[in-house]
Amino acid sequence: MISVISERYNIHPQTLRLYEREGLIKPARTGGNTRLYGDDEIRKLEMILTLTRDLGVNLAGVEVILNLQRHMEDAQMEFDDLLDYIRNNVLDKRTGMNRVNALVRLGPRPLAKIG
Repeated sequence: MISVISERYNIHPQTLRLYEREGLIKPARTGGNTRLYGDDEIRKLEMILTLTRDLGVNLAGVEVILNLQRHMEDAQMEFDDLLDYIRNNVLDKRTGMNRVNALVRLGPRPLAKIG
C-alpha cells in the first residue's frame, strides 16, 4: 500500500502519485482502488530513487533510462529466443558440437553505482 511504501522509502505519498501520473510506476489496484506495489514496481521505484536522489537525474531522464532498460530486456529475450532456436535447429551433434556448450548465454548485468 502507498502508506507502507512511502514510509519504507522515506518518500511522500504525493511523490508516489506523481511517479504514477508520469507513467514511471504502475501499481496494481484492488477492487476498492487501493494501490498495491508488487516486487517489480518496488524494484522500479528503488531504481527511480537511486537515479533521482543519488545521481541527480530528473524525471525526464528517469523515463528515458527506464525505457532503455525495458528495450534492453526485450532485446535480451529476443536474443535468448534466437539462441534457443540455434541450439534446437541449427547445431547438430553429428558435427561434433555439444549443443549445451556451443553457445554461452551471458546473464543480465545490474547497473553499477559509480563513485
